[in-house]
Amino acid sequence: MLIIAGKLYVAPEERDKFVDGHVEVVKRAREYAGCIDLAISADMIEDGRVNMIEVFESEEALASWRKIAPGPSYHAEIQGGDVQKHQISSSGPPF
Repeated sequence: MLIIAGKLYVAPEERDKFVDGHVEVVKRAREYAGCIDLAISADMIEDGRVNMIEVFESEEALASWRKIAPGPSYHAEIQGGDVQKHQISSSGPPF
């Protein structure tokens, strides 16, 4: 399993348009075989911060998705952030 997670920063006045511009991407990804989950959302605390998480069954599923994934309908300049890919060998309930 792969998890890609982190934060991106865009201009605060661009953030909501940036997030809204990814609605179709998120919708189609969630319907895609091999995608366990995908979310792109506005942060509750920091005005220009966008939180993202992608969960895929495998590296192959992620690569296959990226070949056909639609682009966002709105683009904003990424001003920074930190997004990392994690390879997970096992998982289970958190409690």
